[in-house]
Amino acid sequence: HDRIHGDAAYLLDLRLRDRLAVGDDRKRLERRAGEAVRTVELEKRAHVAPALRRRLQAVRAARADEAKAEIAALCHDIYRGVPVEELDRMVTELGLDKARYLGNANLSHGKLAEQMLPELFGIEDRDILNAVSYHTTGRAGMSVLEKVVFLADAIEPNRDYPGVEELRRVTEDSLDLGCYRSLTGTIRHLEEQGMGPADIDPDTLKAADYFRGILEKKDHGK
Repeated sequence: HDRIHGDAAYLLDLRLRDRLAVGDDRKRLERRAGEAVRTVELEKRAHVAPALRRRLQAVRAARADEAKAEIAALCHDIYRGVPVEELDRMVTELGLDKARYLGNANLSHGKLAEQMLPELFGIEDRDILNAVSYHTTGRAGMSVLEKVVFLADAIEPNRDYPGVEELRRVTEDSLDLGCYRSLTGTIRHLEEQGMGPADIDPDTLKAADYFRGILEKKDHGK
């Protein structure tokens, strides 16, 4: 559980420690900081910096809490790149849904980060934890912060996939439309890979329905 990768180390390197802890928690955090900075990978920094800039631009436009977004952005992928065997061990130890997360690093890494952030960095803010937890799948009822982190992860400058430029464009106009387009694009891609509704994460399916409803209400209100 002590394995900390680039995003977390970069967070600490950006001197966010003062925002996260006081007193005894600060001492524990500073100890973790030393461990993290010693293990940071330079190529991870190259990934995190543009992602952080994209998130902060979106945060300012949406008038979300910039400090929270900064923390969530830098913590969301602390378990990305950890061997799947280690992730599976943690899934089992932490009592997460084995059927849903074993062997699926794409889904488990965010859930594990959510579980471990209170212990590793003293982060207990529910909005931050939700933003980290659901940054891959989305969910129904996402907060502004969750939408920003979810979308910024999908459209960061290093992303290059069919439709990403259009997604960047619509996101500038509407977070809700951006979330809906991203979610439906993910669902369509998975269906093209031969997956059915039973194979797709239920949070993603529910989130797509949720945003479809929001957009329909907006259209009817015009």
